[in-house]
Amino acid sequence: MILRNLMGLVVVLGALSAGGFSVYAWRSEIPEVAPAQPSRFDPELVRRGAGLAAVGNCNSCHTRTGGPSFAGGLRIPTQFGSIYTTNITPDPETGIGLWSEAAFERAMRDGVDRLGRHLYPAFPYDHFTHVTDEDIRALYAYFMTRQPAHATPRANELRFPFDQRILLAGWKLLFFRKGVFQPDERHDRRWNRGAYLVEGLAHCGGCHTPRNTLGAERGNDAYDGGEAEGWTAYALNVDSPSPVPWDKDALFQYLRHGWHEAHGMARGPMAPVVDNLNALEDDDLLAVVTYIAAVVGTPSPERARRGRSVLEQTSGNGATLTSDSAAPSGATNERSEGAAIYVTTCAPCHESSRPLPYGGINLARSTGPNGPTARNLVNVILWGLPPSDGQRSPIMPGFNNAMTDDQVRALVTYVRQRFGHGPTWTNVDQDIRDARAGNFKVGIYPAPGTDPASGVISQREVR
Repeated sequence: MILRNLMGLVVVLGALSAGGFSVYAWRSEIPEVAPAQPSRFDPELVRRGAGLAAVGNCNSCHTRTGGPSFAGGLRIPTQFGSIYTTNITPDPETGIGLWSEAAFERAMRDGVDRLGRHLYPAFPYDHFTHVTDEDIRALYAYFMTRQPAHATPRANELRFPFDQRILLAGWKLLFFRKGVFQPDERHDRRWNRGAYLVEGLAHCGGCHTPRNTLGAERGNDAYDGGEAEGWTAYALNVDSPSPVPWDKDALFQYLRHGWHEAHGMARGPMAPVVDNLNALEDDDLLAVVTYIAAVVGTPSPERARRGRSVLEQTSGNGATLTSDSAAPSGATNERSEGAAIYVTTCAPCHESSRPLPYGGINLARSTGPNGPTARNLVNVILWGLPPSDGQRSPIMPGFNNAMTDDQVRALVTYVRQRFGHGPTWTNVDQDIRDARAGNFKVGIYPAPGTDPASGVISQREVR
């Protein structure tokens, strides 16, 4: 009898808990509004919104290959399945044309759409919640003045139970901290401006912070490095694997131009980030750099010494091949093969006298061989660096059709051993298989002659 009563009590408490959670999870629908006329928005507000949308990298996620700008449909692979981005043009049927500014604000701040549905955090509202009222108003004006596109993205392809949106309310209860950015009085105006942009619209931690098993950023490991669309997003803090420590000057050059002679080229998902940051005025970019430099911190004396040594040993980028370029006596066949491939295929560019950005970086300076995984190095070897459309730009051929998996593995292993300073990578074969599967974007570039803030982009994807 006692056991039966206890079981009954558990059932009742479970029902009450479920009912309470349902009440907590429910969000009301916000009524439709008449489609806004573009002429009602102040052109200066729209212009400011364009720059903010570029900082948020909105075009990269909400535009699929060959599709209309901001019309959605881009596949975002996650550990739970595939999410397809939404149409954020002002189309009244398939986009956000009937959304009020209040509905737009709720999506940005709370991660809830106009109909009251919880949004998946692939839309980084955990960062966008920090955006001010004024900037949300400018973003709304910008998107409501875009060209409407009638386009319904594919339905998400998520495994059960992750396809049940009500569970997102529980995810938010555990991991989502709502709130507009508040300046830190311990720091100056420039640092705070950088913190606002980096932690908010730019959502840098969305890629550069590791995530837990439920897909939330691990708050105690901020900027320890993460993953982004089949690429490794390197740590930005003291654990950065860059052979040469980053400083403010290097960060500014890299984020403004997409390359730096001591660090190499922006590639993968970082390429469109740099393209979009062109919309930032120098003062705002310097604020971003100031904040990121604070995250990076001051290198230890030993790390600074190693960085100077790397620069001295690779000065001119045209040093002849060292004795290490050929396989040493007793080397394994794989190392011997990797050395031979490097000498004939890679060295002519990477050990030439041609400077960046059109020459290849000396790999002793590159973060790729020193990263925690082989993923980025494999991606670049297989798919190269496609040129920006209609522009002179860095270019590297891809060897997807020219190298076997064994040859890629041999080359990657050799490059790691010669230029890297970490242990041997253990998951190279899987990284090669994943890269060849073609599930991830290789690069996204602005269309010729366009401002990245316009949202008009062309994409190259490996499918």
